[in-house]
Amino acid sequence: MAQSFDVIVIGAGPGGYVAAIRAAQLGQKVAIVEREHLGGICLNWGCIPTKALLRSAEVFHLMHRAKEFGLKAEGIGYDLDAVVARSRGVAKQLSGGIGHLMKKNKVTVFMGAATLPKKGTVSVKTDKGTEELTAKAIILATGARARELPGLEADGDLVWTYKHALQPKRMPKKLLVIGSGAIGIEFASFFNTLGAETTVVEVLDRVLPVEDAEISAFAKKSFVKQGMKIFEKTTVKKLDRSPGKVVAHLESNGQTTTQDFDTVISAVGIVGNVEGLGLEALGVKIDRTHVVTDEFCRTGIEGLYAIGDIAGAPWLAHKASHEGVMVAELIAGKHPHPIKPNSIAGCTYCHPQVASVGLTEAKAKEAGFEIKVGRFPFIGNGKAIALGEAEGLIKTVFDAKTGELLGAHMVGAEVTELIQGYVVGRSLETTEGELMETVFPHPTLSEMMHEAVLDAYGRAIHI
Repeated sequence: MAQSFDVIVIGAGPGGYVAAIRAAQLGQKVAIVEREHLGGICLNWGCIPTKALLRSAEVFHLMHRAKEFGLKAEGIGYDLDAVVARSRGVAKQLSGGIGHLMKKNKVTVFMGAATLPKKGTVSVKTDKGTEELTAKAIILATGARARELPGLEADGDLVWTYKHALQPKRMPKKLLVIGSGAIGIEFASFFNTLGAETTVVEVLDRVLPVEDAEISAFAKKSFVKQGMKIFEKTTVKKLDRSPGKVVAHLESNGQTTTQDFDTVISAVGIVGNVEGLGLEALGVKIDRTHVVTDEFCRTGIEGLYAIGDIAGAPWLAHKASHEGVMVAELIAGKHPHPIKPNSIAGCTYCHPQVASVGLTEAKAKEAGFEIKVGRFPFIGNGKAIALGEAEGLIKTVFDAKTGELLGAHMVGAEVTELIQGYVVGRSLETTEGELMETVFPHPTLSEMMHEAVLDAYGRAIHI
């Protein structure tokens, strides 16, 4: 006999588990189905464990700079297995926390693979057999996985995906990273800091291609200074594999060259987990492995919603979580606002960090805005100099006619924490005047946010 619920969530990542909690808070009887790990890719194999690895690399980097700070550190080294063990421990701790939250909010958890045999029904294949669940509302939150290109498929030995890179069997000596988006550049930064000879190949004309061009250029200069080799407008055509070695065929400007590596990380994007669910039979529209939805994450099939990575860009955990809350409130009869993709910040935790929200300078011009642009360098900020982090830039883009903050872009220490100030400003529809009149505490890195606004209007003080 089928078990009946008000809401069934398929996938317990940052979109799914948040949707389940919010629905439960609103008085709904909720079930969540997860085939692998509570917390999903983000918590177990993405956002969280990568940040733990990068923190170890950051501390290692700072240890080598001890003399700058009047300190002594000798015999500096690392234990890769211990670094990885700490990362996995952090992920395990948080995954267990999700289980506690499910119990606290009385969400029924089913561990198994879900299919949708018909509208309003979810069949779950568990270790103990098959469970049939029914609900008026079903939320798809199945996430995404690494894209694999023909000839560049991961084997876990010489060619890795992010999962292999999170639990490396060895420390690469000569590493090739294919793709310079957030995932690729974060792993490049981690292994390069630990001493791998690192090469990054990007098919587009610049690294971190979704970022403002000026920020990308600044970041590239820093990466090269750290010893990375960057190849832009370059395609990896083929990988020849032999014991302990990969020969990469790189094509640029019609010319093909070969280089030898011992390890390759493929980070060429993601594909949505849409297969095997029965979506096509239900009439769900799928475009390039992502479920097509409206601004409220409705699929067009009554009672069926899709959130997070499966519903398309931007592929960010915080976007998925916010969509989960929105959909839960919609199901409960409330009237939430739709998500505004241009007000969602993107953060990349390489060294230096990169963060942004809204339109780049180029996109603002393409959209027809007359703009004012402000910039402020880290070298002009007392806190940055005191921290020993004087390399960085904060950039703001305003509508010259209305004073609307169209976009903000940053590269440098802790910018992934700073960006939220501009996100709040955009959400509140703050103008340049209000930002100028805001008093920023001293000495802080946030003062540069103030100065970047002032500079857009010719009023910067410290440059």
